[in-house]
Amino acid sequence: MYKKALTSLTILFFMMGFITCLNDILVPYLKSIFSLTYAQAALIQFCFFAAYGLTSIPFSKLIEKMGYQKGMVIGFALAALGCLLFYPAVLLHTYALFLAALFVLASGIVLLQVAANPCVAIIGPKETASSRLTMAQAFNSLGTFVAPFFGAYFILSGLTNSVYAEGVVYPYFLIAGVLIIIALVLSKINLSGMESAQADESRWQDVLKEKGLLLGVIGIFAYVGAEVAIGSFLVNYVMEISHVSETQAAPLVALYWGGAMVGRFIGIFTLKAFAPAKVLMTHALLAVLLILVSMQTTGTLAIATMALVGLCNSIMFPTIFTLGIKGLKDGQEKKGSGLLATAILGGAIVPLLTGLLADRLGLHHAFILPVICYVYIAWLGLRNFTKA
Repeated sequence: MYKKALTSLTILFFMMGFITCLNDILVPYLKSIFSLTYAQAALIQFCFFAAYGLTSIPFSKLIEKMGYQKGMVIGFALAALGCLLFYPAVLLHTYALFLAALFVLASGIVLLQVAANPCVAIIGPKETASSRLTMAQAFNSLGTFVAPFFGAYFILSGLTNSVYAEGVVYPYFLIAGVLIIIALVLSKINLSGMESAQADESRWQDVLKEKGLLLGVIGIFAYVGAEVAIGSFLVNYVMEISHVSETQAAPLVALYWGGAMVGRFIGIFTLKAFAPAKVLMTHALLAVLLILVSMQTTGTLAIATMALVGLCNSIMFPTIFTLGIKGLKDGQEKKGSGLLATAILGGAIVPLLTGLLADRLGLHHAFILPVICYVYIAWLGLRNFTKA
């Protein structure tokens, strides 16, 4: 039962990472098609991640009533619908419709996130929750690693001949088909053992009063915001520095997300060997150093140091998440997960603000905002380590 549940969840995490990372390909693609500014292009991530802020808590309530498994099935179906909505957006050649389709797609991903994260945390021993969630996140990173190659080949490769953004139709139709198949298979598997037997009678206000959870919510906001801001503009950053095309720059995004994948597989062991909070602090400080070096240099060094930030990102989400729900009572995980998932709204706000800075100061120095985010995460790790 344990292995079947964990296998199902790792497949789920792979698809979530794959779909989310395709946004990093959509940003330069739609920026070129619709001749957008950086701030306008950042609306792609804004609409996608705004879904987390608007739907996480309502979906948490839904999962409390329906359970994890039904919630995940509905999440896959909703994400598939969002993929299919790309077709009318292409037909009408309207940027706003693309944004609406992304919001629907993201709503499905939110439902999957809210259901999946606590599942991984509770299906095994609490002591190894960070390691287990890191393993699941590693497959999420595998999806993010594969997605840029998929997007470069199926979407960006036709950019020079594309006028109505038709390059997105078949890739997203294919993804919709895969999501529907997974939803059907998942609905037939007996995963009832994942459901928490402990009823949660606490109020949302009571859960949020837990200081560790509140700091974790801010930490998730900062982490996702910084990670998405860098990933969103990395193609344009490489193009600006190396004077290459979108198709040539896209594989470097895979290195960024690939670093996170490698780091998460390594993190399965490091989080067992060292205090998770100490590992988190170390990774955040390294991220700060790498971005500052990239901002002050050019050429290969600037690109390499920015791409290496992905390696630092690797263990941040699962570690912040598990530290956030660590002090919660049994049965409160669903509410805690909903609040932490709401904080993924950072992926909407920080990239948009970074885009505004890029339009004013230039892209090379707009990454000061992610630096601030990582400084907070380093402090959060230090606080939890000294408190332990």
